[in-house]
Amino acid sequence: MNTKTIVAGILVTVGIVVLAYSGISFTTPGKPVEFLGLRIETTDNHFIPPVAGALALVGGIVLLVMKPRTS
Repeated sequence: MNTKTIVAGILVTVGIVVLAYSGISFTTPGKPVEFLGLRIETTDNHFIPPVAGALALVGGIVLLVMKPRTS
């Protein structure tokens, strides 16, 4: 298995997962805020839209279908 096949497989898998869930949302820790002696932890919300999943799926399929270059 070469690198191109592995990357294509990962792209296809991620694309299918994102499309199956109609987008994926996740949170990451944000910057803490200090206000009047109180420390408030914040979070950042991120969303991966289904369009990104479709692009990953199409990109993975294109990588699988492309023939290797011959020099």
